[in-house]
Amino acid sequence: MNFNGEPGILWAFVLYLAVMIGIGLYYSRKQKSLSQYILGDRSLGPWLTSLSAEASDMSGWMLMGLPGYAYLHGLSAFWTASGLILGTWANWVLTAKRLRTYTEIADNSLTIPDYLSNRFKDKKNILRFICAIFIMIFFIIYTSSGFVAAGKLFNTIFNIPYTTALLIGTFVVVFYTFLGGFGAVALTDFVQGTMMFFTVLYVPVAATFALGGPTPTWHALAKEGSDFFSLLPPSSSGMANLILFLSCAGWGLGYFGQPHILVRFMAIGNPDDLKKSTRIAMVWVIISLMAAIAMGIIGKAFLTTPLENANAERVFIIMSQQLSTPFFTGIIWSAILAAIMSTASSQLLVTASAVAKDLYQPFIHKGASQKELLLVSRITVLMVALIAIFLASDPNSYIFQIVSYAWAGFGACFGPAILLSLYWKRMTLHGAYAGVLVGGITVLIWRQFQWLGLYELVPGFLLSALSIIVVSLLDKAPDMDIQNKFDEMVSRL
Repeated sequence: MNFNGEPGILWAFVLYLAVMIGIGLYYSRKQKSLSQYILGDRSLGPWLTSLSAEASDMSGWMLMGLPGYAYLHGLSAFWTASGLILGTWANWVLTAKRLRTYTEIADNSLTIPDYLSNRFKDKKNILRFICAIFIMIFFIIYTSSGFVAAGKLFNTIFNIPYTTALLIGTFVVVFYTFLGGFGAVALTDFVQGTMMFFTVLYVPVAATFALGGPTPTWHALAKEGSDFFSLLPPSSSGMANLILFLSCAGWGLGYFGQPHILVRFMAIGNPDDLKKSTRIAMVWVIISLMAAIAMGIIGKAFLTTPLENANAERVFIIMSQQLSTPFFTGIIWSAILAAIMSTASSQLLVTASAVAKDLYQPFIHKGASQKELLLVSRITVLMVALIAIFLASDPNSYIFQIVSYAWAGFGACFGPAILLSLYWKRMTLHGAYAGVLVGGITVLIWRQFQWLGLYELVPGFLLSALSIIVVSLLDKAPDMDIQNKFDEMVSRL
């Protein structure tokens, strides 16, 4: 399948890509300091904060990975979406305002490693180093999932070799991230989040009407059998159902440790605006995820040629072409690219900030100027992109599986450490060491053996939290300065 010589599709893509590049060029002139480049000088409003957070969260997997999973497995995809919805809500309610306030009190921390290091007065920067290494490992994996999605998109649409398609998609993401920094990423996320929302609603609704309405659609889907509409796998045992439930709920736990989402909380101008941001984000997430699942399920009835294995993740691309005029098809396909870019750009930026702020400045050149740190950040964007391209070189990779691995890594590494650091004054530096290390290592090991079929985030999160509590209680209490700053954070809420 290609764009069949339709100039409308091509012009829609050109228009979208030109706008994204233009935003990068505009913001490139404003980048004078590392704080501006990686946190936008804490100046985001509530709408920009919420849509930027959710667009960078959901990525191409919401428009390709999740519909593809629903297409293959049916209504059981609901459990993953439910875990994500609950996790999103809990993250905004439990984490957002405390993290925004505490990062400012803790020496105006700009990154997650920066915050944890300052929160516990880690003068040797060991915690900062450990966190930065895990960020590099898991974000390279995560970013590669976005590049796989971009490669599949361009390959399917323009019928060009996958490798060429991969390089084109990567170039645009790297371009505006390299030049524009956080300001460009946040604004493009807002545009992309809006596009994602309306297109993910349009496709399943349009497909239902094309099939004659809800009743004919239901009759067509009935041929898939009862297993397709079961929330639980057929003939599964109670233990298997419990593991499935825990694994899906584990996706929600992962939210507390995602640096590219947490940094949005840190960047809002007024912490009191976070209540409004929470409401906006929850409406976006609930509607978008339900529509993405509906798209995959309705796609079973709508598409005459079955999609198998990894090709199922192209269901949105194929359905949208058959339902729309060429130009509108191009806009919808641009929304898929928008979803991919919004997350990949955020991940590149967070990795760049970790290298510049948490590795280069404390360990290589403590007296580095703002101009030098900006240069290091931009070089990091290029280097991480190159490694991610290599990992994304297999066109048969499952986007959903790559995302789940990286999501587990961040959730287990940072989730318990962030939560407990915001709510438990007795937590210590050594407890933070233990939590980050145990969480990250557990995910890396559990993933290889897949014991019990349980999603690696669940044991990683629980063991990380347990290690933080045990080590902190065995350790001496934090000094009074650390405790006083914790009390100051609480008093500002």
